Amino acid sequence: MTVEDSPDTATPVRSRRRKPAEPGRQDWSSWPHYDGAAAGFRGYWYPVTWSSQITGKPLPFTVCGERIALIRDSGTAYALHNRCPHRGVPLSEGNQQFPGTVSCPYHGWTFDLPTGRLSAVITDGPDCRLTGKLGVRTYPVEERLGMVWVYIPIADEEPHPIDSQLPEELVGNAFVMGGRIEPRGGNWRFACENGFDEGHAKYLHRTALWRLFKPMPTWNITRIVPRGRWIFRVQDEVHWEAEYPGVGRWTNKRWWKMQPPKETFNIGNTGKAGSIDPTIEAQEFPGFASLSMPGVLRIAYPKFIHYEFYVPVDEDNHRYVGVMVNFTEGWDTLRFYAKYLGAIRWLFHGQFSGQDAWMVDVTDAPPEKLYRPDISLTAWRNLSEEEYGKKLAAADADSPAQKEV
Repeated sequence: MTVEDSPDTATPVRSRRRKPAEPGRQDWSSWPHYDGAAAGFRGYWYPVTWSSQITGKPLPFTVCGERIALIRDSGTAYALHNRCPHRGVPLSEGNQQFPGTVSCPYHGWTFDLPTGRLSAVITDGPDCRLTGKLGVRTYPVEERLGMVWVYIPIADEEPHPIDSQLPEELVGNAFVMGGRIEPRGGNWRFACENGFDEGHAKYLHRTALWRLFKPMPTWNITRIVPRGRWIFRVQDEVHWEAEYPGVGRWTNKRWWKMQPPKETFNIGNTGKAGSIDPTIEAQEFPGFASLSMPGVLRIAYPKFIHYEFYVPVDEDNHRYVGVMVNFTEGWDTLRFYAKYLGAIRWLFHGQFSGQDAWMVDVTDAPPEKLYRPDISLTAWRNLSEEEYGKKLAAADADSPAQKEV
């Protein structure tokens, strides 16, 4: 019998050496609501697609894991659960056989658009006993900013007014807008955190054509300032180059780029503006980057504001909604469209934003080891945790069961 295959003759001695702890944060248990929101926060309005895309032919979408069919009838957009209760065929494969309805393509089960109620079963005749006794779920729909928005409820609560969720400056001010909506890989939380992340733009986007002639800072000192339902990233110091001990000097300056300003700035991210659009200036933003629930990013530039809405699809996918707003009207709108369609849409919402899409798609966290600039991430997680806790409490208080007590 060899030593290797001999039976144990004594109680093994346990090693007293401890396995070294892995560095960083291993999970998001400090933010349980956020951790549980892989498929999105319910109880909010989400932009789904451009209004012009919704016609009498139903189209399929997924929001917060909910399969939805969008269809337009007599000018009004409707949203229904995208599954016929008969055999599970998507209603988005069907069409309209009667005004105000949508019919499943398999057996002609026909549903009323406003209520989702089963109105007829074509293949069972006019006297079908199921008519009026069942239906599919419907979702509140609004149209703003040229887009169709759908409310994803927590339970059966009435939705809050959509205007209360939009950026305040977009309610009541004239503006012109251009944008892009596209499906992207990666969880919506990674996209949202990337948008508000203080550190990445200076390094990742230094090669973007959008920044070809404008320098990006090398590093900043920032703080987070809450105001109302928003949190703002405020720059206290802006550094364009630095000497890194042991490795050398690093700079974002280049001979072909504009010389950076000496002053600290908080509108735009490449330098102090000579003049600011009056509507933007009137908002008195403490910082150029701000974020609100359920994942709305606002980046204020001197002449326009860029917004991003991160729409959850499922745990691994989201819809990117990016819009650029210029607060102008009249003939100036033609100048904006010419500039936007001729260059900005490709440079900004294309190549520049595509760098973000690349990083979001390959991000894998947690575990994670955060660093000083990540105060922007933790502030956002804290905000979402607090705000969603309030929303859940309000939804519970408004539930029918709670009211009966």
